[in-house]
Amino acid sequence: MPFTLPSRTPSGPRRRSLLAGAAGAGAVLLAGCSGSDSDSGTTGASASAAARARARAARDSEQLARRYEAVLAAHPALSARLSPLLAEVERHAEAFGGGKRASGSASASESASASASAAPAGDPSAGASASPGVPATEKEARGELAAAERALADRRLKALADVPGELARLLASVAAAGAGHAFLLTEDKK
Repeated sequence: MPFTLPSRTPSGPRRRSLLAGAAGAGAVLLAGCSGSDSDSGTTGASASAAARARARAARDSEQLARRYEAVLAAHPALSARLSPLLAEVERHAEAFGGGKRASGSASASESASASASAAPAGDPSAGASASPGVPATEKEARGELAAAERALADRRLKALADVPGELARLLASVAAAGAGHAFLLTEDKK
């Protein structure tokens, strides 16, 4: 007589059904944790704290944009390198609800070109004296901008715990962009 193995039917749920159930439960939990800032559970105090944090983040980005513009005015040769970063910083300010700046990236480049053409030809310090508070060398100016980007990114990362979901995600994203800007500013191009 041939030997046959008895068929074994598991007495409990199969592994696939357990995994599918766990994934579904995880999705439900994540959906519950990632509510928007306008959820009905948001109190007036936390909503006003979020509004203050958003306004502060917009002001910080606008102030950083002014620093970029000052460096561009003092060092127009950095225009190709700094203009894209300035445009990003201005978009960050707008994302936080900051007002659209009248200067914009294009006019910042134009003002940098205008200050360069107004300086006497052959003057090595041309433009460096145009903006007080901007370092005299391009490398030092980039280093100062990188330090400002890093400091702002650090402040934004520390604020993450105090703001609701959507604003926290925006702060984290902009902080990551600022860290990337700091890297690009300190990278020596060859």
